[in-house]
Amino acid sequence: MNCLWCDAEIIPEINWENLFTLSKPKNLCSDCEKKFSILEGKRCRKCSRTSEEPFCLDCKRWDVHGENDDPLVLNFSVFNYNEQMQDMISRWKYRGDYCIGNSFKRYYTKAFDQEFTYLPKDTIAVPIPLSDERMKERGFNQSLQLASFLPLETCELLTRVHGEKQSKKTRKERISTLNPFKIMKTINKPVILTDDIYTTGSTLRHAASLLKEKGCPTVYALTLVRG
Repeated sequence: MNCLWCDAEIIPEINWENLFTLSKPKNLCSDCEKKFSILEGKRCRKCSRTSEEPFCLDCKRWDVHGENDDPLVLNFSVFNYNEQMQDMISRWKYRGDYCIGNSFKRYYTKAFDQEFTYLPKDTIAVPIPLSDERMKERGFNQSLQLASFLPLETCELLTRVHGEKQSKKTRKERISTLNPFKIMKTINKPVILTDDIYTTGSTLRHAASLLKEKGCPTVYALTLVRG
């Protein structure tokens, strides 16, 4: 097995813990894994931003009237957006290297297993969609790949209207933009949204608000990176 990022040969580590069991194969070498920055320590309970307070200022703003009008229960993110992660996501998303996404599978599923054990078994994974135009450019939807890692039924309930890339918009533009999603089905099961990067939270909340309008009782999110 070779590292999906640097192509170095991965030599399995043999120790007393895995000597008599079949360990899961790794997709990255130890040197590349060390360059990841996993989110640790105190964080906002709502969005995973590093925070000494239970809820960061941004999340308090989403709940404008203090009456729980935020459609998103919470987002949990796995990694910080450091230089290594920026390079990997760039090659994964914008240069169409689908296999790079498999590098994150072990971390993404571990986060789900640790943080969302309380979700009902009928919870559905809903990936944030790409527009048809963006899908043609990239060849795959990275959010759908992340959803496939979870032990849940995946349903592509949402469609997206084509528009300017989120990465090119300012924070103010992202928050004030019109809802780019459409949904045609009613949904009466809990949903966990999957996406690669949480930046302002506007994308997830646009999706969550539509799902709630169509009968979804609760909406959560699991994102790979907290930007």
